[in-house]
Amino acid sequence: MKSARILAIGAHADDVEIGMGGSISKWTDEGATVIICDLTEAELSSNGTVQQRKKEAKKAAAILGVKERISLSIPDRGLYLQESFIKEVTAVIRTYQPQIVFAPYHLDRHPDHGNCSRLVEEAFFNAGIRHYQTEGALDAFKPERLFYYMINGFHQPDFVIDITAYMEKKIAGLHAYESQFTIGEHGVTTPLTDGYIEAVSARERLFGKEVGVRYAEGFKTKKPLLLRNLIGEST
Repeated sequence: MKSARILAIGAHADDVEIGMGGSISKWTDEGATVIICDLTEAELSSNGTVQQRKKEAKKAAAILGVKERISLSIPDRGLYLQESFIKEVTAVIRTYQPQIVFAPYHLDRHPDHGNCSRLVEEAFFNAGIRHYQTEGALDAFKPERLFYYMINGFHQPDFVIDITAYMEKKIAGLHAYESQFTIGEHGVTTPLTDGYIEAVSARERLFGKEVGVRYAEGFKTKKPLLLRNLIGEST
């Protein structure tokens, strides 16, 4: 993964950390460049404020070794297949030119996560179309792969990443979102405040057991993974 450029896209700050925080920490530790893009400012969240969330997102990114994090400020709960939104995401892909793009897996209890997935799929495809215009007249660019991480769901993964050595970093990144995973003085109970981090840890433990390691994160893909040889690494 050395020298790779990875773009991880989420609907809200904390989505990426929930689904693939351990993998991000592993890859940045190995020398990869990881950019996180939050499509919204999560302004409709039950707890916390936009400014709090931004500070927490910055802290979480630093913990995981992410040097750059951006927000597109698309309206929370407004992630629809709107052409202007597709163009915004396409412009991000063309600007950062990642080898690999990650998006939420579409089967999730939160509609924004599924809508985010579909927006990214459209942008991923359009980014490589030479005559598709985005603001700034950016050149066409086609990333190599699009993979999907899980947020609230538990699905049979197509592949997993061993994060045993990075599970503590993942948990630390989640704890950076104090406004979301704990109930503050004026906070309310949500699925995130009811043992959510423990549930995520349990999921990664189960994924790990499937492949004989302690912790792993699971990912989905629509295309088969190519193995160079029977015991080689996937590309």
